[in-house]
Amino acid sequence: MYNPFSLEGKTILITGASSGIGRGIAIECSKMGATVIITGRNVERLNETYKSLAGKNHKQIVADLSNEEDINNLLEECPPLDGYVNSAGIPKLTTVKYIKRKSLNEIIGINTIAPILLTSLLIRSKKINKGSSIVFISSISGVNISTLGESTYSASKGAINGFVKGAAIDLASQKIRVNSINPGLIQTKILELANEMFSKEQIDNKLKQYPLKRIGQPEDVAFAAIYLLSDASTWVTGSNIVIDGGFTLQ
Repeated sequence: MYNPFSLEGKTILITGASSGIGRGIAIECSKMGATVIITGRNVERLNETYKSLAGKNHKQIVADLSNEEDINNLLEECPPLDGYVNSAGIPKLTTVKYIKRKSLNEIIGINTIAPILLTSLLIRSKKINKGSSIVFISSISGVNISTLGESTYSASKGAINGFVKGAAIDLASQKIRVNSINPGLIQTKILELANEMFSKEQIDNKLKQYPLKRIGQPEDVAFAAIYLLSDASTWVTGSNIVIDGGFTLQ
């Protein structure tokens, strides 16, 4: 039966696949028939993701995307790709008063510079096939909204959405599509940080602002990624898709 959302025959690289949204995307893509190349910094957690993948012929490559040697190894081991998902990132919360150069360099380096440079290197190395799809996992933070302690995180994600627009134009001649997904609050590490930084009452009040009355799960983002990676979205590029349970409607 014809299914435009199928990923059969597609090879897809997913960064940040050792946990959270990246892990969810890797697992769901494998269920849709993709051959999945997963990468992340934590060997043990990456292996857990690998064991959860459906199907065969998947590959895991341990890499720290802030390390040049690891990036070169990733490029060497990576086969030609039909899709590439940038999910690697860190959630770092700090108020403006306490921003330090070291922490700013870290969050911009990992959330913004590393995925942009890796994208450039994959294109330059001809690892991304004509007609492929590139997906960046961004955030509603820095694009639609922000909140207490998220100024540097917002900056790192807002920059990604700007890059997506320009890259979509640059790569259109190769029929390579570039889009981003902007999730609201997802059940990942950033929620754990919020639990440490804010009171239960503050967090409960935040959750009440979601019209659908729940926070997101990694699978919610994964299904959007599947759409953008599949042939169902061949006329979609330069888009920043919001997946937020209606939060930004408030």
